[in-house]
Amino acid sequence: MQRTYINELNDKIDKKVRIDGFVERNRNLQYVAFLVIKDKTNKVQVTVEKETATKEILDIVDKLTPNSTVTIRGVVKENAKVKLRGLEIIPEEIIITSLSKEELPLNYNDLDSTSLDNRLDNRFLDLRNEKNGFIFEVQSTLVEALREYLYQKHFTEIHTPKLIKTASESGSSVFEVKYFKDKAYLAQSPQFYKQMAMASGMERVFEVAPAFRAENSNSYRHATEFTSFDLEMSYIDSYKDVLQLEEEMLVYALKKVKEKWGEKIKELYGVEVVVPTTPFPVIKLPDLCKELEKRYGYKVPEEEIGDMNAEMEKLTSRYAMEEFKHEFIFITDFSKAKRPFYHMRKEDVPQGYDLVWKGCEITTGAQREHRYDILLEQCKEKGLGKDVEFYLEFFKYGCPPHGGLAIGIDRLTMLLLGLPSVKETMFLFRGPSRITP
Repeated sequence: MQRTYINELNDKIDKKVRIDGFVERNRNLQYVAFLVIKDKTNKVQVTVEKETATKEILDIVDKLTPNSTVTIRGVVKENAKVKLRGLEIIPEEIIITSLSKEELPLNYNDLDSTSLDNRLDNRFLDLRNEKNGFIFEVQSTLVEALREYLYQKHFTEIHTPKLIKTASESGSSVFEVKYFKDKAYLAQSPQFYKQMAMASGMERVFEVAPAFRAENSNSYRHATEFTSFDLEMSYIDSYKDVLQLEEEMLVYALKKVKEKWGEKIKELYGVEVVVPTTPFPVIKLPDLCKELEKRYGYKVPEEEIGDMNAEMEKLTSRYAMEEFKHEFIFITDFSKAKRPFYHMRKEDVPQGYDLVWKGCEITTGAQREHRYDILLEQCKEKGLGKDVEFYLEFFKYGCPPHGGLAIGIDRLTMLLLGLPSVKETMFLFRGPSRITP
């Protein structure tokens, strides 16, 4: 018999079905036993009347522990007395597919009773919690919508290598690995390969893939391995084309999430999914610094002039809500000293932006420098040599004007659901002090 998911049982009244799932509860009374079975879609009550049940079923119920997994075949019945959606299953067969030990290392239904470290140590149990498991339903819908939008805009999905020969973007923050008799590095991003795709004439590409940063950052929003959503597009007139595409893409994705999960997100997390209006507000960094000092008395530290820091990002979101009634805000005109060598410049100003949402930077986007001679000079200015020789080859034989961006999916999910850390929005978190399970 083919499996029926529990959320489909309303269409199966008085029909025989097969369900599979975890035993959430076994209330074994004198004359009747009530089992609560859950799968990824919902829960259902299975009612065992002891007077009419077979000996085999009764023996199984007697030894069945919570968190065991079962296959149950039986008839779906309506019963107004049943709290779980007014439905129950009268079983004709119960098969134990795995029997759980009764003592668990954590109570996943009471997250306040244990530490986050214990939860991450036992992530396979932690994700049985409805609220935690649901994170990835939302994240899946979010990524699906981002992908869907780009497919509609003629983008091609690519998959770039994560083992690279040279630590080209920033040698101090890459992981070195042994590669047969040589050494290699884990890629910080697909940036150079995305641009290679532009030089190859692919015009519009994107990738959803892991990225690696060997930075000893112990903050709520950093990880040593994370999922990056990258895109690159050719034949743009300026970085504003990238900026516009991003705001439209985010509106599209958040609308999809709100339509599918908005009510449940509000129920579980107390967060209203806001679909933003376009255009998003834009402000130049020097002008923003003046506003933050005037409004909130914040003065940018000398060593951080020309860039953003975490405190500025929080104040920037406050400013955006007060001034524009908007959750998102683009910041432009960063210092060339704080931006990568491959960002195009006009009048010595990098042609790019950061996007801040709910007090946190979620994107750096830019138009890239595609002209070989200028790019070579900018490489020399940054002190880059042999490490970028392979990259410079992409631009010797013609390359269209292009730009792109990157979004951290884990961080985006964290902000969407109002969670305190990316540790909770990653299936398995990797940080400076965590590389298991």
